[in-house]
Amino acid sequence: MISQKAKYAFKALLHLAQQPEAASLQIEGIAAAAEVPRKFLEHILLDLKRKGIVASRRGRSGGYMLIKRPRDVTIGSILRAIDGPIAPLPCISQTAYRRCSDCKDEKTCAVRRLFKDTYAATLLLLDGTTLADVAERGGEIPVRPAADRSAPASVARGEQTVPAI
Repeated sequence: MISQKAKYAFKALLHLAQQPEAASLQIEGIAAAAEVPRKFLEHILLDLKRKGIVASRRGRSGGYMLIKRPRDVTIGSILRAIDGPIAPLPCISQTAYRRCSDCKDEKTCAVRRLFKDTYAATLLLLDGTTLADVAERGGEIPVRPAADRSAPASVARGEQTVPAI
């Protein structure tokens, strides 16, 4: 489950992604448009700034802006920047792998096998969909991730196996 903080981050970033390139917006404007409490948004934007997704500019025409093109920011990268690792189990995480303390053999672990394909499919969607893809569709994730648009329809329907982790 994603956190409220991540939901607010997505709302704010979608609003920023719909602005002209290099446009900076005051925090009050972002908060109002994204319907996010201003105080909470300050902390979120600081986290996103530390992760290199947004920048701030001081002064009269200052504010926050995306420093990466919306096409270069994946939904997965935003989720990781705010909530940390996405994996339901540490032993299948691609960015924060850790062996489970109670596991004798990862290759035969039933719990790992139960979640690995679902997690791989989720990653294909989250890391294959960009902020631009979602912004262009008014906040909806496309049926097939952007990186997979040339794939046959059978892949979109899940008729092909997802790569093992």
